[in-house]
Amino acid sequence: MTLAKAHTTPIRFIKGGVLHTLHDVPPDRTLLEVLRDDMHQTGTKEGCGEGDCGACTVVVGHLQNGKLQTRAVNSCIKLAHSVDGMALWTVEDLAADDGRMHPAQEALVQCHGSQCGFCTPGFVMSMVALSEQAGDKPITRASAQQALSGNLCRCTGYRPILDAACQMQSLPPVPLDTPAVRRQLKALAESSVAATAPMQKPLKPGKRAAAQRSGPASRASTDADDAYLAPATLADLLALRKEHPDAQLVAGCTDVGLWVTKQHRQFARVLDTTRVAELRQVDRYPHHIAIGAAVSLRNAFAALVKDRPQLQSFADRFAGLPVRNAGTLGGNVANGSPIGDSMPLLIALGSNIVLASTRGYREMPLESLYTAYRQTCMAADEVLAYIKVPRPQRGELARVYKISKRTEDDISAVCLALQLQINKGKVMQASVGAGGVAATPARARATEDVLRGQPWTEATVRAAMNTLRLEFSPISDMRASGDYRREVLGNLLWRFWLESQGQIATDIHGLNLELHA
Repeated sequence: MTLAKAHTTPIRFIKGGVLHTLHDVPPDRTLLEVLRDDMHQTGTKEGCGEGDCGACTVVVGHLQNGKLQTRAVNSCIKLAHSVDGMALWTVEDLAADDGRMHPAQEALVQCHGSQCGFCTPGFVMSMVALSEQAGDKPITRASAQQALSGNLCRCTGYRPILDAACQMQSLPPVPLDTPAVRRQLKALAESSVAATAPMQKPLKPGKRAAAQRSGPASRASTDADDAYLAPATLADLLALRKEHPDAQLVAGCTDVGLWVTKQHRQFARVLDTTRVAELRQVDRYPHHIAIGAAVSLRNAFAALVKDRPQLQSFADRFAGLPVRNAGTLGGNVANGSPIGDSMPLLIALGSNIVLASTRGYREMPLESLYTAYRQTCMAADEVLAYIKVPRPQRGELARVYKISKRTEDDISAVCLALQLQINKGKVMQASVGAGGVAATPARARATEDVLRGQPWTEATVRAAMNTLRLEFSPISDMRASGDYRREVLGNLLWRFWLESQGQIATDIHGLNLELHA
């Protein structure tokens, strides 16, 4: 079925130093489609169409506190309207005015880092983003591998590509962060605010400046006739959600984008949450942190790692970097996938979520959000606003483990997260979250009961392992069999015990990449 054509506000963005204005772009059209089919910029490639291979990687940028913030994202699952008010770079935009190649391109040539060449533009753009973010800091092989975690090379040319990523800093720079780009973005933001001002509700003193600093200004208005709605305030978002309960909510679009590219769904109206200033913040309180639902996965995990450094390895394995740059924690939680990686961790940490509507707010434990496979208790007029994560307490022992076929850029077959409060060798409190073992992200309450109040000993752990293996009845699918998942659940609890006793060589992820290059 083809939906009737709907009115959309023109998209305006800076590309190649030029202001582009695109009219009548459908709300569900992807950025890759616009680049290749509408603008005939075919350097950006379509490989998988689901954000897994990185061939479609581009760099987007916006002003934050007057500075240009850039990041690599997948254009195949990014909606075109989401770049309104931003700067955009593709492989066509990198050469200097005198024709000199960008260091990322030149280094790949010198290191023979391109074979068939199909994936090369995506690698180039990820390397460009790495170069911009590294600045004067040296790029190591480990940081290069992390930056390229969302890019696949089917010719298996990773070694020369990593060599190129490390070598590009030795070449004359061609920076993206030029005064001209900053001036253009500032002018674009000012004209956007002026264009939408009559439609926006008044903000409290100081809020308008905060909203402008938090991200790109958007011409997408709160006009009810617009097919792509991108409100700038929480009040506007809730009002629009009430008015359009059937509109497709999007954030980073790392899942909804697949509905468009793989399931060929069409959306008559889209409601974008990522411009809402209040939802783009991480607020720290004495006993918890509140992560706005529109905070990117990358920034959300940075906030979690600040309190719990041991989560860094897990954060690095949560999809590829372009997905973490675009996706949001709120989107991952609201999605409700039983193999979503953030939920087991958040459940184990005792997190609550806050739902919001024009009727007010309601708070609940995260695990209470889910009612069935990919179904939640959210009302039609509600949105997920905040995730509240308790700060670590003295005596806390917390870990999260992800089992997947690939180390990076892959979905879990099993995910297990544990948080124990241990005092004088006794388990005072236990919280266990599991993914990939039930129709929803789940809390292992029976296992918690076996652990709680018991001495933290091998005998207690073995009893808990048996209970954990019996607590769920996971299915068999393409990622793993049910028997494998049950066995691994218990093994991960045993690994948790070994690490609590000081053992460090429990998996391959602690290998020193510099020594094994």
